[in-house]
Amino acid sequence: MKYVNAKDVLPPEIFREVQKYSGGALIYVPKQDADRIGWGQQNGAKAHVAGRNRNILDAYRSGESVIQLMHRYCLSEASIRKIIYKKEA
Repeated sequence: MKYVNAKDVLPPEIFREVQKYSGGALIYVPKQDADRIGWGQQNGAKAHVAGRNRNILDAYRSGESVIQLMHRYCLSEASIRKIIYKKEA
């Protein structure tokens, strides 16, 4: 994300008010909650991970061992078990 000079985007009266409180510090102004996009929604990562996790659970239910799944998906034993136990519950 590129920095923007507050002087260029804020009305002068608001800019002066922000200067009083910030004292020249860098300030991050997040988007409003309604405008925020959840993790992985924009680039499809969330859907990819959800699909991978479904595949892991299906393979486990079909008899594949945790060790086999670890090697196939390059995940730790703890990660595989989290996926299995979360989806089975």
